[in-house]
Amino acid sequence: MADSIPVPFDVRLMNITANLVFVACALVLLAAGGWWVLRQPFFPLAAIRVDGQVTHNNEITLRANVAPQLSGNFFTVDLAKARAAFESVPWVRKAVVRREFPNRLRATLTEQVPVAHWGDEAASKLVNNFGEVFEANVAEVDDDLPRLDGPVDQAGQVLGMYRVLAPIFQPYELKIDELELSGRGSWKVTLNTGAIIELGRGNADQVALRLQVFLKSVTAVAQQYGRSLSYVEGADLRHRDAYALRMRGVTTVVNDPKKTDPKKK
Repeated sequence: MADSIPVPFDVRLMNITANLVFVACALVLLAAGGWWVLRQPFFPLAAIRVDGQVTHNNEITLRANVAPQLSGNFFTVDLAKARAAFESVPWVRKAVVRREFPNRLRATLTEQVPVAHWGDEAASKLVNNFGEVFEANVAEVDDDLPRLDGPVDQAGQVLGMYRVLAPIFQPYELKIDELELSGRGSWKVTLNTGAIIELGRGNADQVALRLQVFLKSVTAVAQQYGRSLSYVEGADLRHRDAYALRMRGVTTVVNDPKKTDPKKK
């Protein structure tokens, strides 16, 4: 039996190349066909399921707001756009959107948790427990929340300072109504008694120490005049090793009797 003639290398290379081209064309055609099928109205979205925290929203309202912003079918809908649509709804902080076979989207929502009002009273801004400013209907929140203010990009710092200072006032039966950080970095607090205290600059530890020293000192001062801390109208702690104090019904000004009594000259 005669030996078979070996196939030349260039012929084998040509056959391999032809096979690869054939396979590649077949894959392209298969992918194109699959993409065409998926884009046909054979797989419409039949429902959107919403779960998670929906205290300030309901499923019907959410679907009504989000559905018009969605396009495509079950396979082609853009999940990133769907997530953005849910997160654009008031009170929604975060949304996780995924497909549920065969024809449904499922959105798991996390709502904003307001811990304070933000900015001017006429504004509709709030601060969540992460120190993020968001807009919502302030009529839906507790009026007892404090009001914070300052540069928006420092909202987290302002909330952090509030959380440090609020417990310091509690033993004195005082509460923070407003806390403000100025553009120059100075802190000012307004208490539930109406007292306004200029705390000055510094980090949380520095301001807290300054406040603690003041409260101990001013308590003793108030007692000397038979007053409580509720009589404090204002204080300025921006002075080095001292503070200025205004207390209702107490004055350190000595009247000149010659000026107050017309009979004396």
